[in-house]
Amino acid sequence: MQILTRTLAAWVLTMPMVVMATDFDALGERARALAAQPYSPVVSRTPDVLRKLTYDQMRDIRFKPEQAAWRAEQLPFELMFFHLGKYQTEPVRLHEITPEAERPFTFNPHDFSYGANTLQPSSWGDIGHAGFRVHYPLNNPAYKDELMVFQGASYFRALSAGLHYGLSARGLAVDTVGGGPEEFPRFTDFWVERPKAGATALTVLALLDSPRVSGAYRFEIQPGTTTSVSVKARLYLRDTPNNPINTLGIAPLTSMFSFGENQPSRTDFRPEVHDSDGLMLASGEGEWLWRPLQNPNSPLVTSFTTRSPKGFGLMQRDRSFGSFEDSEASYERRPSAWVTPLGDWGPGRVELVQLHTPDETHDNIVAYWVPATLPPSGQPLDIAWRVDWQGEAQQHPPQAWVTQTRIGHSFATLAQNEQQYIVDFTGPALPATGELKAVATANRNGRITEQNVYRVEATGAWRMALRVKTYNPAQPVELRAFLTAPSATGPQTVSETWTYIQVAP
Repeated sequence: MQILTRTLAAWVLTMPMVVMATDFDALGERARALAAQPYSPVVSRTPDVLRKLTYDQMRDIRFKPEQAAWRAEQLPFELMFFHLGKYQTEPVRLHEITPEAERPFTFNPHDFSYGANTLQPSSWGDIGHAGFRVHYPLNNPAYKDELMVFQGASYFRALSAGLHYGLSARGLAVDTVGGGPEEFPRFTDFWVERPKAGATALTVLALLDSPRVSGAYRFEIQPGTTTSVSVKARLYLRDTPNNPINTLGIAPLTSMFSFGENQPSRTDFRPEVHDSDGLMLASGEGEWLWRPLQNPNSPLVTSFTTRSPKGFGLMQRDRSFGSFEDSEASYERRPSAWVTPLGDWGPGRVELVQLHTPDETHDNIVAYWVPATLPPSGQPLDIAWRVDWQGEAQQHPPQAWVTQTRIGHSFATLAQNEQQYIVDFTGPALPATGELKAVATANRNGRITEQNVYRVEATGAWRMALRVKTYNPAQPVELRAFLTAPSATGPQTVSETWTYIQVAP
């Protein structure tokens, strides 16, 4: 970029010009120095003519594949860049790192095809880029597929072999709930390490900034049947005593749930429309939990307190076309994202935010980790995790897990303020014959009036049927249930815990 804010100019004067991609600590020092100064937003140089383009006009601007970084060298990874315009007007600075030097990826209009647009890009100068995508031969050694995208705020998303884009991850979430308006930290700078011939992983460094926090990030991207992205972050909070951070969301995931088997549409021909159908959590206490997602009429925020979690994720367990019947969107090929903490995260909570969405074009689901305590300004929060983007071979509990949750009754009518839940389980711990029981509980606003567990011969799944009486229909009912099997020492838990929030209609 040609124009630097006063804060950025201070970096140039006080910090080394070259930040090697292997030198995470040097980038951490940049983040610390940045957090010690008042926040200064990035100056956008996006021309008005680009800001005024329509959606279709923006789609007509395409990066030329032959201009991809590292294509001429025939390296295993390639980079392609996103153009600034209507929806993305804040530039990011992109750099390549080699063992010898650092060089910027500057904006060049010759890298893009502008289609039917009548523009004069040669007059713009170096306006920067909106982000970038990584390409790699994920499915076919003769073709470099799109593997990963960094674009918008601190968003990124990745693909594994055979999958389509679905949910996204973020570098950080700030006050998604629990405070004033949500703050969206953004990656302002990226440094991408030039891969060697035959490389099977790519390293990306990023600098994050926002009004109340700055940070250094390191991403190690390993593509494959399951693409893994290992993230190392060092965060510094700004000294903002009049506007402290209420909710710092670590390893946030963002997804969409419009409707599904637990909340079907009355008008759409498709049985389900969602990028994810549940939150899965492996608590530090050894319990596995599954919470089916919903599209509530009003914001629904729940959390799971734990210490040293083993993992959490927004999962797409439905993997068959028949679950969705959408030949274009291919929701059955959307990835699950499983977050594994690298190191001990200590006490905190996994928070699930569910918002209403009128359709599938809006993300309405967020999940993240909230540490119990935050460091004072000037002190780092060092934290690391891995995001696995999974398809058919996805993370499951070791014993048994929920495959579907349905709500309603058949020929038998329900009593007033009563609801019925049908929950199917499958997994290696469930027997082909024998007897299983459910341990089901409700909070004070509900009572389990009937429960049965039986095997469904057609599928081999074990089905739990619950009837729940609600005392105050205007208030939620929280339900928990798991399966047990008899043993010589007493009932043994053989499934994850199904947990559901019944909200007022």
